[in-house]
Amino acid sequence: MRKKIFLAILLVISILFAIDFVMRQPGTLEVGDTIPAFTLKDQYNKDISIDRYRGKQPIVIYFYPKDDTPGCTKEACTFRDAFEVFTDLGVKVIGISADDVASHKKFSDKYNLPFTLLADTEKKVRKLFGVPSNFLGLLPGRVTYVINKNGIITYIFNSQFNAEKHITETIAILKENKE
Repeated sequence: MRKKIFLAILLVISILFAIDFVMRQPGTLEVGDTIPAFTLKDQYNKDISIDRYRGKQPIVIYFYPKDDTPGCTKEACTFRDAFEVFTDLGVKVIGISADDVASHKKFSDKYNLPFTLLADTEKKVRKLFGVPSNFLGLLPGRVTYVINKNGIITYIFNSQFNAEKHITETIAILKENKE
């Protein structure tokens, strides 16, 4: 009986490791990596190149699943409510999801979001960063990257369900590592 329980536990653990391995993106960026160059459209349909900020100011890029959903709205509004803190620290805040420009504009207007939202409709930038999906690939991941002014990732926070903690963790790291 103990052997069967042990084998069952071993099987479950093996399956979980296999799922985790499959869900990881091949080019996952880590702390110390330089972010890749990319250009996406913002909520005003303007092309925004990440290189416009490189060498000038720190950046917080947060990937989120979908505009105007409960968790994503909570996260965006928490970034909005703390926006002055980011501004005082000289940090550019950018949100990225697969929603289109029109969806971002509506979301931004509805909640008075003062920061840039980029439309990654083909999920190319999400793949460049290696942002993982959750729940067997059904739900895009929620990951926040803190990037110094040289384009180097200094911190990564990954939590699908603790949307507000993305902001508190990010602010703590930025204050701790203020350049």
